[in-house]
Amino acid sequence: MTRQEELVALLRRYGAAYYEADAPEISDAEYDALYDELLALEAESGLVLPDSPTRRVGGAPRKDFLPHRHLARLWSMDKVRTPEALMDWENRVLRLSEGLPRPTFALEYKFDGLTVNLTYEKGRLALAATRGNGTVGETITEQVKTIAGLPQTIPFTGRMEVQGECIMRLSVLEEFNKTSDEPLKNARNAAAGALRNLDPAVTASRHLDCFCYNVGYIEGRTLHDQREMLDFLRENGFPVSPYIRWCAGAAELMRQIRQAERERDSLDFLIDGMVVKVTDFALREALGATEKFPRWAVAYKFAAEETTSVVERVTWEVGRTGKLTPLAHLAPVELAGATIRRATLNNFDDIRRKRVGVGSRVFLRRSNDVIPEILGSVPGDAPGAAIEKPVVCPSCGAHVEQRGAHLYCTNSLSCRPQIVGRIAHYASRNAMDIEQLSEKTAEQLVDSFGIATIPELYELTVERLMPLERFGQKKAQNLVDALEASRRRPLSAFLFALGIPNVGEKTAKDLARRFGTLSRVREAAREALLAIDDVGEIVADSVLGFFSDPSIAAQVDALLAHGVSPAPEAAAASDSPIAGKTLVVTGTLPTLSRRDAEALIERMGGRAAGSVSKKTDYVLAGEAAGSKLDRAQALGIPILDEAAFLALIGESNQ
Repeated sequence: MTRQEELVALLRRYGAAYYEADAPEISDAEYDALYDELLALEAESGLVLPDSPTRRVGGAPRKDFLPHRHLARLWSMDKVRTPEALMDWENRVLRLSEGLPRPTFALEYKFDGLTVNLTYEKGRLALAATRGNGTVGETITEQVKTIAGLPQTIPFTGRMEVQGECIMRLSVLEEFNKTSDEPLKNARNAAAGALRNLDPAVTASRHLDCFCYNVGYIEGRTLHDQREMLDFLRENGFPVSPYIRWCAGAAELMRQIRQAERERDSLDFLIDGMVVKVTDFALREALGATEKFPRWAVAYKFAAEETTSVVERVTWEVGRTGKLTPLAHLAPVELAGATIRRATLNNFDDIRRKRVGVGSRVFLRRSNDVIPEILGSVPGDAPGAAIEKPVVCPSCGAHVEQRGAHLYCTNSLSCRPQIVGRIAHYASRNAMDIEQLSEKTAEQLVDSFGIATIPELYELTVERLMPLERFGQKKAQNLVDALEASRRRPLSAFLFALGIPNVGEKTAKDLARRFGTLSRVREAAREALLAIDDVGEIVADSVLGFFSDPSIAAQVDALLAHGVSPAPEAAAASDSPIAGKTLVVTGTLPTLSRRDAEALIERMGGRAAGSVSKKTDYVLAGEAAGSKLDRAQALGIPILDEAAFLALIGESNQ
């Protein structure tokens, strides 16, 4: 073994001791001396070994972050804040798992950092991405490679995704701020900002850590429970949290949670709560998930930190729907590692209920929110002046009207914040995905060209855009290209982009799948809308009112005239053999991808579920089906291979 190889092996060993076992074997100074020796040998020989820790600094800054679609969904976490709510959650788990082995629970720290999703292939780190929207994140591979505790090579050679939370230790933050020209105030934001910096060298300068906690996708190996998964992560060199408790129920969980909260301030990193998970993976599959959260896990949030400040003034911000939202401007105050200057108030009734006026001293609470919440004024406080309800829009001067609890600007045609907000929403990733069209660019287009409607975007040319500030040939061409690509977005994305009141992403998908084409959605009767699951009277009336508005109809027609042609989505069949049936796809199919199979199920009127339960009608299983197949067999649910599935729905020729 050469000295260079010896140094790489030693540094990896010492790094593992420090980051994984929390038991350093040498001092920082000794580690740095070995690191410098390795750097000198690499410079002398011109050879950098594949696993060298010096590779973690990364290369030249990247021009942009590329989108990455995760192999498996990354979930958000439902939250509870009281022992009673935790007990209610446990009771729901027990009710949903009736007839199955009684669940036990794992308790872990809820780290306050940035989630990363790591893809390993053939034993090497192939890609790293942010969580994003749970389905698509941003590629940050070079940035993540600067995190010394994460392995770039592992013994396991199958394809898999590992999730972890990237953090900046408080001691590292303190040392960083001693020499930084621009001190960082919050460890969580410091970590997130470092990973989203285009220059990996900046990321490296923050000396981040990462705790890995989940295997979201794996090929060639079946993991049965949380203990086995954590052992698997440790065996492959991943840094795993030193804290894990195994509990039988809510009472024991609360004892451990209270102890962890008491010890919170002694930790060298931020946690904002604890995570409770069902231990057994087969039971997790049975419990399944809602649209947003897994039913087998919950976050217990610690009490939010509170302080007080003085309201100096209140402004009214106008959103894309015309709603006016009051924003309190405060005397600056430090809270949870950040300087707070603004806080939210929901509406005018909220202002009166909380007895807030100009000059009021108010209680503030900051949890995970970027902007804190005003809880109310300090008892006995007398404000200097009352906050007046606006009668005209602060942006355009138009008349303001009250609808329910909220105030709205009535000028939807030329109120600048509304126009900017509508353009930014239309261009957002889950809508028309016009990547170059940020809210800042939308403001620039409105101010420079007087753009007042969405269709006008498609009249932009490279020649018109190039003279704008911060534009050039390349940026102008990129925006025009992105607009061109948006013309054939899926119908569901187009419906979401239109900003129909009360219609979010899921409802937009339901409408697109039910009716298939834009023309059929526009012509849909109220009864047909109400026949869709989860569409009630409010949503149905919103859709009908939206498309019957002459001004809106004219703008939709104008978009079509500009070449916008949403890709049709086949309406779900009502007479197929699987109409109304629930199917679960698991394993690797011979010709269909999982996404294609699930799309075919829904097109044939079935429901593609993510987990097996007693309500599952069929399981479509391929190779390496794993625990879902085991669960289906235990429940006696019919199992189909790809050929049997296609024969069942009458498409066996595919």
